[in-house]
Amino acid sequence: MNKAEGFDTMTELKISNLAASVDGKQILKGVDLDIKGGEIHALMGPNGAGKSTLGYVLMGHPDYVIQSGSILLNGIELVGKLPEERARAGLFLAFQSPVSVQGVKLSTFLRTAYNQVHPDDKMSIQEFYNKMKEHLRKVGLDESFMSRSVNDGFSGGERKRFEILQMVMLKPKVVILDEIDSGLDVDALKLVAEEIKSYLNRDVAFLIITHYQRILKDIAPEFVHILVNGRIIKNGGNDLSLRIEEEGYDWIKEEA
Repeated sequence: MNKAEGFDTMTELKISNLAASVDGKQILKGVDLDIKGGEIHALMGPNGAGKSTLGYVLMGHPDYVIQSGSILLNGIELVGKLPEERARAGLFLAFQSPVSVQGVKLSTFLRTAYNQVHPDDKMSIQEFYNKMKEHLRKVGLDESFMSRSVNDGFSGGERKRFEILQMVMLKPKVVILDEIDSGLDVDALKLVAEEIKSYLNRDVAFLIITHYQRILKDIAPEFVHILVNGRIIKNGGNDLSLRIEEEGYDWIKEEA
């Protein structure tokens, strides 16, 4: 899963001195991250550290106000851009708690989203649906989900599988996974991990937001960042996530 040798990575998400607030309360206090194609980064930290906030801020959630900093995706400044513009630029967020959209069929939702993100792609409807059926099977959902309303009546695990289906169908360049392992049993976690690993290539970068090392056992990150109180206070490799699994976060707070 390392970057392919002999190639220059094309994809890069560069976050510089990012500070943001919600409802007048500052959550992010100067975050710096550099994520390149072919890399898997894990963002860990205790509850309330600002991990999910970072995902929302990167995608342009209107409730979050950026106070300073820069978000560059392949040299394009995303600060000030709408969520759909960020999606077209190649950014994707799998939500921690996906919402249901009653009355909108899953297949229609995905096809419409794909046409918006890739307006120049001439894939036929039949080709698109065949690909959708293939990946439905890979994430452990049957074809009947194509005619169901988005997330309506889905279990927590089914909603997370649908997030991964969106990822492989929409073909983003930078994938942010917010607590993607919550609600998944062991078998479902392995299916999801396989789809993530098969999608990874030198032009795709991953940022996995998680409390625990659970998903990281199947998808070993090259880079681990610890966020505490709105700041990244420690960086390391996968061994850092293993130590957190055993010892928690107190030792990092004491070091900081």
